Amino acid sequence: MRGQTVGRPDGFAGQRLCVVPRPLVAAALTRAPTRRLLVTDAGLFARARDHLRRRPSGSPEAVWLLCTAGSGWVDVDGTRTDVAAGTCVVLPPGVPHAYGADRTAPWTIWWWHTRGSDVGDLVRGIDGPPGRAGSVVVRTPERAVALADEIVTTLERGQQPAHLAAAAGAAWHLATWLAAQRTAPDRGTPVDRALRHLDERLDRDVGVAELAALVGVSPSHLGALVRAATGGGVLAYRTAARMARARHLLDTTDAPVAEVARAVGYDDPLYFSRRFRRTHGTSPSAYRAEHKG
Repeated sequence: MRGQTVGRPDGFAGQRLCVVPRPLVAAALTRAPTRRLLVTDAGLFARARDHLRRRPSGSPEAVWLLCTAGSGWVDVDGTRTDVAAGTCVVLPPGVPHAYGADRTAPWTIWWWHTRGSDVGDLVRGIDGPPGRAGSVVVRTPERAVALADEIVTTLERGQQPAHLAAAAGAAWHLATWLAAQRTAPDRGTPVDRALRHLDERLDRDVGVAELAALVGVSPSHLGALVRAATGGGVLAYRTAARMARARHLLDTTDAPVAEVARAVGYDDPLYFSRRFRRTHGTSPSAYRAEHKG
């Protein structure tokens, strides 16, 4: 298999590599907030020809690999997955694995290792099937790169408790952002087009059958797609989107409640107020009067 016979774990031109000394790791895992999440190692390998790393017994940390150019592969407990640019892979702690760059188009990867009591939950946010690496397609890689760079740059500046806490914050942000990316629908897919259609027409009712026909799937299939992407059905998504728009109008305009209701598809202001109260636990007028920020 390509990239697996010879290779090296590091030593690439222009690489960035930070390793937190293990006594500092042990100390940080006893302190808040780094006991919950700690970045122990991080770096950047650009065009890493012959990159190869094998861990037959796995790693005590979760290993995160963000590929931004070229390609590579990961092997988790004997199951291989190719990794293309625009993909982030997470390898759970304690799972035998190997990974490396493609020989003809070696990858550029940002990478970081994490430990802490909350690492398991963060890994499960982009976990894959048993025996495979969890992965997520990164739709806006510049955002992911900015956060990965923040992790590495912070550790390059120092590894005092404040630096470790700041790096942990960036890693937490990146992990949860990646989990959100995993569930977001791909642009141009039926579910993406359906949700965008609803967002653009909050001031009128769009039936599920009409919406399904518009995007070319059955109503039942559309419902399943929307539930997978948002956690609720089409009507629940529409109601949540309407309430979000209503909050924005209440916070940023002086429009009467009846006008806000019509702007988000409710001709009856009283019915709108009941739905708003059901969602927020307060009336639209009382919500507007609250001191925020």
